[in-house]
Amino acid sequence: MRSVLEHAPRFDVEAAVKIADEFFGLRGRAQSLPSERDQNFLLTDSAGKKFVLKIANALESRAFLEAQNAALKHVARRVSLCQSPLASVSGDDIASIRQGGGTYFARLVGYLPGVPLAQAQPQSPALLRDLGRKLGQLNWALSDFDHPAVHHDFHWDLANGHRIIDQFASLIEDGKLRELVLQCRIRIDERLRRSVIHGDANDYNVLVDPERMIVTGLLDFGDLVYSYTVGDLAIAIAYVVLDKDDPRAVAREVIEGYTSEFRLLDEELELLWPLVRLRLAMSVCMAARQLRQQPENEYLRISQRSIEASLPRLI
Repeated sequence: MRSVLEHAPRFDVEAAVKIADEFFGLRGRAQSLPSERDQNFLLTDSAGKKFVLKIANALESRAFLEAQNAALKHVARRVSLCQSPLASVSGDDIASIRQGGGTYFARLVGYLPGVPLAQAQPQSPALLRDLGRKLGQLNWALSDFDHPAVHHDFHWDLANGHRIIDQFASLIEDGKLRELVLQCRIRIDERLRRSVIHGDANDYNVLVDPERMIVTGLLDFGDLVYSYTVGDLAIAIAYVVLDKDDPRAVAREVIEGYTSEFRLLDEELELLWPLVRLRLAMSVCMAARQLRQQPENEYLRISQRSIEASLPRLI
């Protein structure tokens, strides 16, 4: 697996303002947003309208970004959960940017208001059920979508979980934590249903209206992949159960909401909890690897302390 962190873009806010103006005809101020392997900037024009400029990692292919945009447009015809890509001044929705001898692809998407689910408190049973409902709606909207670029070997794909643990568990310095991660290693039976999924419905990618306490959006299609259909539900549950006194009760609310919109097959329900644990184990392994490369990157530490504290109980 090639290191994407080494190829992350390094544009400052002044450059983001110029890119937005030159390639998308948008004039305004820019603010940097957190990201693991890409760069995102919040842009605000003179009227106060907000947009997000997304500059992809240098290793990202144009075909995969086209797949993301196609998925966003496909989903928008059925549910209003995701950002919409906007055209550049040339009429395309992807712009090519040159910097330091390299080429980066930039996109402009609409802004979704709300706060991350991770910051929305309390996470009531009603909110958790709504999270499940919205994920069910998204999986239904994606159920007939496909694109050649999403059939790729992706390190965050749950189908690769056993391989990620085999490769990187040895980098986990805490011996007890390493043993817990190894206990989560499973190789999933290929009988599981597959489709295109969002791939990263963690609690920082899910947006909540803080007044109505309902889920209003899902950010970042950068982990889009053809994988286990139940993967989005497993990933979402993996993060909302962290630090909870009764993880199974929390999971039950999300599952009930999900199945009200999208049917789970018996084998998916049977493997759901092992997939939840697998996702968290993968996160620990990936963080151990990435922190070796970028020890100063605090974004990579998000969720890790909670995972370390919660994993023993989840197992």
